[in-house]
Amino acid sequence: MKDVVKYLITIVVCLVCGINSQAQNYTFRNVVMTDGLSGLLVNAIYKDSEGFVWLGTDNCLDRFDGVKVKHFEFRGIDFGRKKRVNCIAETDSKQLWVGNGIGLWRLNHSTHELERIVSEKIDFTVNALLADGETLYIGTDKGLYIQEGGQFTHVPIDKNMLAACNRIMDICLSEDKDVLWMATVQGLYAYSLKSKKIDSWHFRENVPEADYFRCLARIGQTLYLGTMSQGVVRFDMTRQAFSHTVSLGCDVISDISSDGKDLIYVATDGNGVHFLSHKKEQVVRSFCHELTNKDGIRSNSVYSLLVDDRNALWVGHFQAGLDYSLYQNGLFQTYAYPPLFNSTNLSIRSFENRGEEKVIGSRDGLFYINESTGIVKSFVKPVLTSDLILTICFYEGEYYVGTYGGGMMVLNPQTLSLKYFTQGDAELFQKGHIFCIRPDTKGHLWIGTSQGLFCYDGQTKEIKNYNSANSQLPEGNVYEINFDSTGKGWIATETGMCIYDPTSQSLRSNVFPEGFVHKDKVRTIYEDSQHNLYFIREKGSLFTSTLSMERYRNLPILSALPDNSLMSIVEDNLNWLWIGCNDGLIRMKGEGEEYDSFSFNDGVPGPTFTNGTAYKDERGILWFGNTKGLIYVDPAKVNEVRHKVRPIVFTDVLANGISVMGQELAHDQNNLTFSFTDFAYGLPSALLYEYRLEGVDSAWKLLTAQSEVAYYGLAAGKYSFRVRLPGNEQSEAVYEVKISPLIPWWGWGLLCVLVVTGVLLIRYYVWRPIRRAMVSALSQKEKPEEETAVETLHEEPQPEEKYKTNRLTDAECKELYERLVAYVEAEHPYINPELKMGDLATALKVSSHSLSYLLNQYLKQSYYDFINEYRVMRFKKIVTDSQYARYTLSALAELCGFSSRASFFRSFKKSTGVTPNEYIRSIGGTDKEE
Repeated sequence: MKDVVKYLITIVVCLVCGINSQAQNYTFRNVVMTDGLSGLLVNAIYKDSEGFVWLGTDNCLDRFDGVKVKHFEFRGIDFGRKKRVNCIAETDSKQLWVGNGIGLWRLNHSTHELERIVSEKIDFTVNALLADGETLYIGTDKGLYIQEGGQFTHVPIDKNMLAACNRIMDICLSEDKDVLWMATVQGLYAYSLKSKKIDSWHFRENVPEADYFRCLARIGQTLYLGTMSQGVVRFDMTRQAFSHTVSLGCDVISDISSDGKDLIYVATDGNGVHFLSHKKEQVVRSFCHELTNKDGIRSNSVYSLLVDDRNALWVGHFQAGLDYSLYQNGLFQTYAYPPLFNSTNLSIRSFENRGEEKVIGSRDGLFYINESTGIVKSFVKPVLTSDLILTICFYEGEYYVGTYGGGMMVLNPQTLSLKYFTQGDAELFQKGHIFCIRPDTKGHLWIGTSQGLFCYDGQTKEIKNYNSANSQLPEGNVYEINFDSTGKGWIATETGMCIYDPTSQSLRSNVFPEGFVHKDKVRTIYEDSQHNLYFIREKGSLFTSTLSMERYRNLPILSALPDNSLMSIVEDNLNWLWIGCNDGLIRMKGEGEEYDSFSFNDGVPGPTFTNGTAYKDERGILWFGNTKGLIYVDPAKVNEVRHKVRPIVFTDVLANGISVMGQELAHDQNNLTFSFTDFAYGLPSALLYEYRLEGVDSAWKLLTAQSEVAYYGLAAGKYSFRVRLPGNEQSEAVYEVKISPLIPWWGWGLLCVLVVTGVLLIRYYVWRPIRRAMVSALSQKEKPEEETAVETLHEEPQPEEKYKTNRLTDAECKELYERLVAYVEAEHPYINPELKMGDLATALKVSSHSLSYLLNQYLKQSYYDFINEYRVMRFKKIVTDSQYARYTLSALAELCGFSSRASFFRSFKKSTGVTPNEYIRSIGGTDKEE
């Protein structure tokens, strides 16, 4: 009911305020220090050619990939505020340049470190950077510098380096790239790149700091300059004249940029962000912090602003971190009829789409929309007995509406009146549960209820009831009715299925072959264009059958299709099957030879689709009920959008927790973590990937809400790690890595040579004298003892049978086991990483041999497996204790007695089947650093 009230209020606001419903919606996500940001002040934002977003904070350069933030520090600087990043730029060769309070820096892509550049020339503040091809223009506190081919040229505006005009705050090129415009703290300057001449203009209105220009942007022959006290000032290059623009509610302008066509993007230090139209000369969009808007920007004190190539908005704040608008490619749309109706955030449980006339059922009531007449009407309590609408069917000019707990009602679209269905059981049709309503080919209406199945004839007004007592209808609620292309009816109830035979007009439940799904709880039945039936069960994979049930089978489970979560199914005109789940949406062909998945980044507002709500209209558009609205998609546009996907990029590869540069690793660098991104910049919780490590994984594995995969204890060899968007080969990225063996191949060769050489030397220097002695002894008939000694030299010692002299009875084993467990649980000796079996034996006053017999023969367990189980149990206990909340995984493992990180991960995975962080997430915790 609360959602309905919010919805009605929204309609009123739209009508009163005249909101432009076609404007792009922005939902912002905030990134702060707990997300990895190095500081809360974001002074510069830049998106490079690869897709990374670079953030200049008060003390560091950060790289953001949509999930993780990586820091690049200014090493060797202890000047506090001078570390603040003022500007970032990239040349065509993908070289990244950074300016801060101490000078100019360049990112070394080989070492992943920032390097100070020409410190002997530029040892003062760099305020602005502009890249044009391989040329870099540098605005500093002491004039302009131009970098070309590695050479730096100094162009001062005034020969006096301390002159205010030399403090260049921002720069931009003219349209023909012949003139470089410079905004300074003492006016506007133009530097001709051909004649090397400098001209100046000043904006004076007897106001202090009127000429203090902080930033500038250009559209055509007009410059827009941000000032510290006069708001945004316009400069007409043709007339060479200044003029004011509209007021933005704050005159302190911190950043300004443009789309080069019409829009000027303005950041203010006090009143948020505004979009100015160059043509209309007015504000067309504003973003301000509002306490009631949790999806808006977090502060009005904006220091940096970027509108990127996908029109996503990036906002850097003074002390509130970074906000960015979540990107969606627009493939899916949420249905709205502005300004009267918007299905956003409505949980859609049913709908009937008849072109311009739609009836939509939700958890919060019923909605009628007629786009041709402009009529919109909602029905909620008390008009409805129940607000939960389960099914809607158009039959003989009226809409039949089934509810949960409120019976069945009939909506007349001409009068927009709603009345109860009056035929049959009044109690049921006014207060019962109506799960499905379907027409057959004979003009009858079939109704699935909590009290059986009903067949209604709209012409004669007769109604017939089928139940488990008078027919073969299985007991329980009737959830689904589907009439196939032959006229046969498939009925699914809570306890099984039956078939309606139109010839005999009877229900039959004894016609199903062995292995069919007739005993399962089926919620949806669908027939495709090839006359195959698909059955969605409450639990289990997708089941398919021919109409005759001659061939039927479970379809294989795709990595992108979670088991036990199917909700709805529909086929498009390209013969793709679209399957809505309670955790996403996929499409597939055949048995999954081709497949694709869709998420928030495609415009799907929420991951949960509702049962049976999938429909293809006469134009081929697909409609789906979702818990966040009624959504639709044009299948013909999917491939076009998918071809625009950026290839996945590896952001880091860790070996034993340490970032590695190369692809050939030592034998003990065998715990690998692969981090990657597809630059989606959407909801991290909506991330969806497939991955496999060739040689380890036999098939693709699904990865959700994460962007890294770890493997532990890999053997020596070559590996190829592959990752992609589900079913999207175009996005696939491959990382090749080789783990070297402990002894390389040439080492084994050298070892063989040494062994052969050793054998030959022994044979020559040892065996020959012994043989001669033996021959001499035999010829001289030496003493029997000596002969025995020689014979003994050739005999192999007989192996001693283990435990032969120290076997324990079952009773002795049981008594020793109870003492062992009592001692370990009371004294916790396992927290000592140096604990040996002999130490335990001494504490229990038994021999090591007896303790070894108990573990190996009685418990069938090695000593280390026994001890490590207790260490794992201790980890599970302390990881939930707030006292240890700040401990890393390595520190916790040490507290539990593990001698190494690798031993801890191996033992934990062996004991629980999951990694430590996977276990922590399963109990509601957050990942810990390793």
